Amino acid sequence: MPLTRTQRFMLYSLGKWFDEANASIRDKPLEVSISKSIFIHFVRDTGIAIKQSRALYKNLEILEKKKLISYDNKELKLTPRGKKHYAEIDKRISPYIVLTQLFSKKDLLSHTRKIQTIFK
Repeated sequence: MPLTRTQRFMLYSLGKWFDEANASIRDKPLEVSISKSIFIHFVRDTGIAIKQSRALYKNLEILEKKKLISYDNKELKLTPRGKKHYAEIDKRISPYIVLTQLFSKKDLLSHTRKIQTIFK
């Protein structure tokens, strides 16, 4: 059964959190972990999701039932299947993210010789 939009979003959020949190310790034999409650507080505090905490817990439980994440010793982890789905989502949307970052960093006027303006 395919993932819903919300489930993909939650899986991507968790996967991206792991990527960013583990980025500084990639060369060490360590891995960052997070509990459900801390992840839900993070999601709500940053404004990534505006749902109630219970709805976010429910979404994580659905991902767990679909064997995309595991909850061992009070810590969330992506399963190999979850990592595969996360990689697919990331591959699909990363060109858009790169483009957005490019437009926010670069001055578009410096890349063109003549820019025309018109009245609205």
